[in-house]
Amino acid sequence: MTILGAVLAGGRATRFGRDKALALLGEATLLDHALASLASHVDALVVIGREQAPMPIAPDLPSPDLGPLGGIAGALAYAQDHGHASVLTTACDTPSLPGALVAALLANGAAHAAEAPTVGHWPVRLLEPLLAHLRSGESRSIKRWAATQQVVAVLPGVTVANINTPDDLAHLAPDQIPPAVI
Repeated sequence: MTILGAVLAGGRATRFGRDKALALLGEATLLDHALASLASHVDALVVIGREQAPMPIAPDLPSPDLGPLGGIAGALAYAQDHGHASVLTTACDTPSLPGALVAALLANGAAHAAEAPTVGHWPVRLLEPLLAHLRSGESRSIKRWAATQQVVAVLPGVTVANINTPDDLAHLAPDQIPPAVI
């Protein structure tokens, strides 16, 4: 059973003021750091919600502008179409993932980080229920939807770096983040 790694990179970055996926942290972009944070845990990588990326690109489903849940749906559809059993997701503004968090996600089958729900492990079997949810127009909160699918919220209290503003980026020292090597 293979795992697809997917970086959710389709946000508008309104608080950041520019494309934060391409913002530099050290000598690498935030997108490169996010991809590197997944690389050793997955069998393949994809970027969701961008027109250009250094990896294959999958669209948000069922349409763009559905937020992170639409990105997760796109990742699940890509995984299903390419024979993966599940998807490990992170966001482009999350440049590193603690190993203990990844281990907890993978150990629980269907799980998301309690403090950062864009970081999650999603079995492909969740694709159809997620598409139905998105089509219904209900809340696009990852936590709310995940709770309806018995997706476990793991490691409450464990936070990950999250870059929402230029100040957030300025206060995150590059030496706090492993080098972006894919």
